Amino acid sequence: MAENKSYFFCGIGGSGMLPLAMIVAARGAAVSGSDRSRDQGRTPEKFAWLEGQGIVFYPQDGSGPKAGQILVASAAIEDSVPDIAAANALGLPRMTRADLNAALFNAADGAVGVGGTSGKSTVTGMIGWILESAGKRPTVMNGAVMRNFTGDGRPFASALVGDDAFYVSEVDESDGSIALYAPDVAVVTNISLDHKSLAELHQLFGDFATKARVAVVNADDTESAPLLSGQNVVTFGFHDSATVRGSDFEALPDGCRFAVHAGGTAYQVKLRMPGRHNAANALAAIAAARAAGATVAQAVEALADFAGLARRYEVLGQANGITVIDDFAHNPDKVAATLAAVAELPGRALLFFQPHGYGPLRQMGKELAASFAAGMRDGDKLYVCDPVYFGGTVDRSIGSEALVADVVAGGADAVHLTTRANCGAAILDEARPGDRILILGARDDTLTEFGRKLLAKLG
Repeated sequence: MAENKSYFFCGIGGSGMLPLAMIVAARGAAVSGSDRSRDQGRTPEKFAWLEGQGIVFYPQDGSGPKAGQILVASAAIEDSVPDIAAANALGLPRMTRADLNAALFNAADGAVGVGGTSGKSTVTGMIGWILESAGKRPTVMNGAVMRNFTGDGRPFASALVGDDAFYVSEVDESDGSIALYAPDVAVVTNISLDHKSLAELHQLFGDFATKARVAVVNADDTESAPLLSGQNVVTFGFHDSATVRGSDFEALPDGCRFAVHAGGTAYQVKLRMPGRHNAANALAAIAAARAAGATVAQAVEALADFAGLARRYEVLGQANGITVIDDFAHNPDKVAATLAAVAELPGRALLFFQPHGYGPLRQMGKELAASFAAGMRDGDKLYVCDPVYFGGTVDRSIGSEALVADVVAGGADAVHLTTRANCGAAILDEARPGDRILILGARDDTLTEFGRKLLAKLG
């Protein structure tokens, strides 16, 4: 549906915008765009690669939008932004990222939508890899780089462009856009507090699951219980009642293994990713891929070779006996899952956390602090810098100092140092052989670079 169209993406380097731009470009559309990060000189290698793919870039000064284009931009971007003002002056039709993605998704016969508070990107990547390995040639729209699809000339593979028949995408509840999607297979990984109240989340995910031919729901998740009564539901998890059931979980130094039971047959699964939460993600992906036409045996075989996603407990390297790990954890549920995976193996954790905004700290700061305090062990230390801030009029009255105070009140060892550089220096001074340094946070591509710099200094 993108053929012969011309799109201008305002904020094209974003985690949700970049893969969508690549998909419509591969389907024959002309694509140009702008990005504030490019203008500020951040992650230049990403924008250089995009230019190499034929994307035309403009400064975000209003010079980019042209007559006849469709503007793709977040609904939250103000009309005062020069590109938006220029597009409005030209009378360009405007779509959000979700509008465009949902249009592509809903046009596919085999549309697999992955929703939930946590695990969406990982489960989306797993399903995409299973279906690709099974010869289904899916198109996959993800919010993270899928390492199985990277390679020479494809360092930022957050999209896989395949046939039109299968479209696998994570879907977002934070802005309510999950309501735009009409899935054939709907996955709900879990439901917990993040951007909206639990009452709103139950409504959004319930409607999403009801629309699908098959709804894949987490049998282990208490908040997902209201969804389990649907006639179209299959379940996954370690609960005895699960349709696709896991058992005998075992943590390994290089991942984990467990058994999966489905259709009266037991299979042994080996993952290259640690943590019981990733075993649950794999169960969700197996159930969804099975609903989409792959066999459980094909899914299990593919998952043995699943390399994971960038910034999802990604080991950047080891130096002098100290391991540096990059992770996307930024809300209470994700932090709890990451800390649980850390606790499965011996060794002290030195945690760096950059909150992904001032708004999220107001929304879920107390819950986030409780998650850190509950998951950290004796000897673990948390270093928190100020929240990520790229400009704008956001209320900055509640910052990282409040989060740290609550973590300390909860009995854990935490400190607030205003800058990332100060946190890094303190971590390097503290680190000893056997420690694991974890870089936690979202919405900032330079966090990985920060982790690599720490690794280099350790060496």
